[in-house]
Amino acid sequence: MPELISFIVKQMKINSVILVFILFTGLNISCSRKIVKPPEFDGGRAMSYLKRQVSFGPRVPGSEASKNCRNYFYNFFDSLQVSYDSNSFSFKDPYSNNNIPLVNILVTMPGKEATSKKIILVAHYDSRPRTDFTESAEKKNSPIEGANDGASGVAVLMELAVLLNKNKPDVAVELLFVDGEDWGKSGDSDYYLLGSKEFAKTINADNYYFGIVLDMIGDKDQQVYREEYSERFAREINDIVWEAAARLSVNTFHNSVKYAVQDDHLPLNIAGVRTIDLIDFDYPYWHTEFDTADKCSAESLENIGKVLLELIYNRASWLKKI
Repeated sequence: MPELISFIVKQMKINSVILVFILFTGLNISCSRKIVKPPEFDGGRAMSYLKRQVSFGPRVPGSEASKNCRNYFYNFFDSLQVSYDSNSFSFKDPYSNNNIPLVNILVTMPGKEATSKKIILVAHYDSRPRTDFTESAEKKNSPIEGANDGASGVAVLMELAVLLNKNKPDVAVELLFVDGEDWGKSGDSDYYLLGSKEFAKTINADNYYFGIVLDMIGDKDQQVYREEYSERFAREINDIVWEAAARLSVNTFHNSVKYAVQDDHLPLNIAGVRTIDLIDFDYPYWHTEFDTADKCSAESLENIGKVLLELIYNRASWLKKI
C-alpha cells in the first residue's frame, strides 16, 4: 500500500511537470501568433485624396493634368519625408504616331527588420483618354475623370503611406503608382498596362513576398470577388487576403471567383512576383463619363485599407502559408 501511494504521488508530480510544460509551450505559441492591432485607416482622409486627384481633370498620360497630379504626389511624399523615385519613359502611340511621355512613381516604406523581402502594392493614377460607353457621339473621344478607375486605388495607397510612416511595421512595403494602365482602345490589349510592363522589366522577384493591385475599389456599392487570373497564378495570396477580410468582418469581400480582368497584376506575375488584383468590376460607370467622385465612398476605401493593414502588420498570420 505505501508503495502504491508513493507511485501515485510520483505520477502526479510527473503529470504536473508535463502540464506546466504544455501550458508554457502553448503560451509561447499563442504569443508568437498574437494578432497585432494595426493603425486606424481614415476613409474620410483617403476620400479627400481621391477628390484632389479628380480636381486636376482627366489624368491622361502626357497631359498637364497628369503633370499637376504628379506634382501633388511629390509634394505629398515630401511632406511625409519618405523616399520615392520616379521613372520616366515614353511610348510610341499607334493611334497618333506620337511619343507619349509616362512616369511611374515608386515609394519605399521601410520596415523594422533589415530584410530584402517586401510587399508591393500597386495602383494606376492615369485616367481613360476616351469614353467607351456613352450615348453621346461627342463624348466618344473625350477623356474621363476616372474617380474610381484610377484615383480610388491611389487614394488608399496615399493613406497607407501616412500610416506606415507613423507606425513602422516589421515588413517593408513598396507603393507603386503606375502610369498608362488605361491607354489602349477596346480590344487592343498590347496598349494597356504600360507602366506595370515597364516596371516589371526591372524587378527582382526574389525581393518580394507578394504584390496586390488596387483598381476600381471605391464604388459605394462595393462588391469584391476573387479575380480569375489572381486565382490561377497566386491563389495563396487571394487566400490570405480573404482570410484577413473575414477576420475583420469586411462583408464586401465575396469568397468566389467572378471575373477575369487584364490588369496591372499580369506583368508582375509574368516577372515572377505573385500578385493579385483587388477589383470591383460590378461598376456600372466603368469607362463612362459618369465615373465621378460622387459614385465613390470613404467606407469603401476604408474597407480595402483595413484589410491591407491587417496583412502588413500581421505577417505571422500568413508567412508560412505562401
